Amino acid sequence: MQNPDVAFSDGEMPPRAGIGLKAEHYRHIILTLPDIGFFEVHAENYMGEGGPPHRYLAAVREHYPLSLHGVGLSIGADRPLDRKHLSRLKALNERYRPALFSEHLAWSSHDAGFLNDLLPLPYTNETLSRVAGHIDEVQQVLGRQMLLENPSTYLAFAESTWSEIDFIAEIVRRTGCGLLLDVNNVYVASTNQFWDPIAYIDAYPLHHVGEIHLAGHAREADEENRPLLIDTHDRPVDAIVWDLYAHVLSRIGPVATLIEWDADLPEWPVLAGEAARAEALMREAASGEIRSAAE
Repeated sequence: MQNPDVAFSDGEMPPRAGIGLKAEHYRHIILTLPDIGFFEVHAENYMGEGGPPHRYLAAVREHYPLSLHGVGLSIGADRPLDRKHLSRLKALNERYRPALFSEHLAWSSHDAGFLNDLLPLPYTNETLSRVAGHIDEVQQVLGRQMLLENPSTYLAFAESTWSEIDFIAEIVRRTGCGLLLDVNNVYVASTNQFWDPIAYIDAYPLHHVGEIHLAGHAREADEENRPLLIDTHDRPVDAIVWDLYAHVLSRIGPVATLIEWDADLPEWPVLAGEAARAEALMREAASGEIRSAAE
């Protein structure tokens, strides 16, 4: 399904650590210009015409590469994409020229309206064709490659006929999209569904990964007192997720990596410290000194 008329280009994104751009840190960033590789923004937060968010984002963009991360396209929905939403995404891409653009393998819209959540999909041939068609449309309209993020899941659909990894690999083959590997999502889904996270990573189409996400999660238990992890983005990256990240780097080397922290935001030094840890691991990977979690 890849359209030969679309010239895919990721722009210039350094293999460094980035942080999500939040209003609480606008002034600190602009006044101090911290040594951060890039900033990532949620597209839907900047779909108004102007105002302070755009003034600050434009100021940040003068000094840093951007990654634009969508949460509202509803790539997996059983309905056409929202053309108005897609038009606003195109305008944002043209205005800020982000190095990367990504979206989720999920759905969040229905005939009744928009659901404030990212919901999982059954991995079937029908879903595969629908998702691939939607990604083709997005890439055609934007004139650039999209990265697709693996989901954090809590259960599997009985009707699924594809494994998650094979499903994602086939989407890449059909559309030419890239991948955003969320390592925390890998661990959350693996724990909740009793997968081996190392085996998941080793089977993943890693050579298509253009960005990595790291985040925190909450530990709970289900009704049978089995571990249940919740993808919360409200705390430091877990030690096991750092180990899995090191394993990914041992396989593919340094890749632009976001510290994803969206709730209960800490002071700037905490975020900067998480980014510094990611960069230290990337330096080890570049020098060949990093040890993977499988060792």
